Amino acid sequence: MPEANPPVFRRAVIALSGGSFDDKIVRLALEVSRQTHAELIAVHVVELNWTQPLDADVAERSEEAQRVLDAAEGIAEAMHGKLESVLVQARDVGAAIVDEAAARDADLLILGLPYRTRFGGDFAIGRAVPYALKNAPCAVWVVREPIGEESK
Repeated sequence: MPEANPPVFRRAVIALSGGSFDDKIVRLALEVSRQTHAELIAVHVVELNWTQPLDADVAERSEEAQRVLDAAEGIAEAMHGKLESVLVQARDVGAAIVDEAAARDADLLILGLPYRTRFGGDFAIGRAVPYALKNAPCAVWVVREPIGEESK
């Protein structure tokens, strides 16, 4: 069987949730981008509720957000890769990620999906992934965490 060529993209936005699966999608993006030297942008969205202005100072949450971005940068450095990290404040995570991909003229959007179930055992996909699949102006990769590795 002939070896498949890796997908080619020039710029990818990686959506980071702050969950345990972030490191795996950052590693995947770095590995796949290695041959083409694609630009990688790691985005973490701090979701604000409707009572807060979009320019609200979310200092208590920004430390956590910075930790998420620093971890992604650390992985890139360890793998001798490069990525830019961006912190965004928004009302809706899915819309913010899609807007960032469009603004950056990305040809790939990568999202991690934790394996979670709702009460009753139904698989829960959340709101951001369906929004991105429906609205992203570029290719979308959804990388689901394996069953049994749920965030605790």
